[in-house]
Amino acid sequence: MPRTKKYNEEEVIEKAMNLFWRNGYETTSMQMLEKEMGINKFSIYSSFGSKNGVFLESLKCYKQKLKKLINELKSSQEGILGIKQYFYDFIEFTKETEFGKGCLITNTANEIGEDGDQQIKDSLTNFTNEVKLVFANILKQDTTKDILTIEQQADFLIISMFGLSSATRIFTRKQLDNYIENIFKNT
Repeated sequence: MPRTKKYNEEEVIEKAMNLFWRNGYETTSMQMLEKEMGINKFSIYSSFGSKNGVFLESLKCYKQKLKKLINELKSSQEGILGIKQYFYDFIEFTKETEFGKGCLITNTANEIGEDGDQQIKDSLTNFTNEVKLVFANILKQDTTKDILTIEQQADFLIISMFGLSSATRIFTRKQLDNYIENIFKNT
């Protein structure tokens, strides 16, 4: 007879997500996950298969949390100003203390190397491409821009977003505001 789970998977994954978000994938150990999630290794392996399995579920949880901001951007009719607002909203999304935690996607991309888990790399790439596509669709609201310009600006904005994501961890709000204002001066 299978054991009954005495925990809520969504709740324990949210705890794991926050742990990975703060500490990174490599630094987060199974012992840390056990303590943070409040369940033992057997339950972790039984429910999620491995540390990678927990992390992949954590990435899904993170994407769900960020979805509200992305949906607001998708529905924006303000063109480039909508994307600029998304950058500002993202800073608030990352806040934990005076500084932010960065972006779990960006933090992970900065951490894993070429030999990193392919499922994790695919998840990061897919998410980044989704956000870039949203940027491109918003940029298309400006009918004076051709496809090549839109593609180039969408690339510029997604790379700028990566920069902002990392910067939230160590720079002041004033510095982040200056960064955003400069990104959008010529875009």
